[in-house]
Amino acid sequence: MLVDSHCHIDRLTYGNKHANIAEVINKAGARGVNHMLCISVGLSSFPAMLEAIAPYPQVFASCGVHPLHQNDEPFDAALLRQLAANPAVVAIGETGLDYFYAPETRELQRPAFEQHVATAVELDKPLIIHTRDAQQDTLDILRQGQARKVGGVLHCFTESLAMAEAAIELGFYISISGIVTFRSADALREVVKALPLERLLVETDSPWLAPVPFRGEENEPAYVRTVAEYIAQLKGISPERVAEQTTANFFELFKLAKPVTA
Repeated sequence: MLVDSHCHIDRLTYGNKHANIAEVINKAGARGVNHMLCISVGLSSFPAMLEAIAPYPQVFASCGVHPLHQNDEPFDAALLRQLAANPAVVAIGETGLDYFYAPETRELQRPAFEQHVATAVELDKPLIIHTRDAQQDTLDILRQGQARKVGGVLHCFTESLAMAEAAIELGFYISISGIVTFRSADALREVVKALPLERLLVETDSPWLAPVPFRGEENEPAYVRTVAEYIAQLKGISPERVAEQTTANFFELFKLAKPVTA
């Protein structure tokens, strides 16, 4: 059994490659991917996302505002708290800092990130962190906000081994996406080799970042199996071991997510 720990199935293109969400879930199940976490990127779109996945108990939900969506709508801390308190929400995010794509919005990103951390601690729900080219600020805000109390995950990880180790010291997990299969990802492959399997998750970040050999296609949760198999090859262990441990890691972190048995 595998879990896609980070996907945006509400944002897949339907009517062509996939007929509907049920088909995406069935295709994933056929490859042993039996659970997935659908990630919020904005508060205005959150209710529709939650409604779309509500019929599927194997699909869990997060609530938050992506750092690259800060200009889409004014950040509303009270609304975040209200929506995130929904029992269907198992995590807060994705949130964080991205100075690579939007350095000009860093002054908007930081207070919003701080509020996400505070909300996570208040609600006792783990954090889903997007971070790019903002290592020190990300770690500082997590430490200052006492994120250690709830833990979380640095998703779609592409930063340094030192940052990964610092996050693990804060009780966080590191999630690996299809980027690890890309030709240009030698540094990330070395990080994956160095990190303990007990602190890793796997994800697709679908509909983006499809792994080799599916590059150029729209990504989907079924492809998380390809990511897991690649990690197994890197670490010289069986794919079954990667699946077993990353699934256990997921349910250890996201304690409100309850596995669905057939």
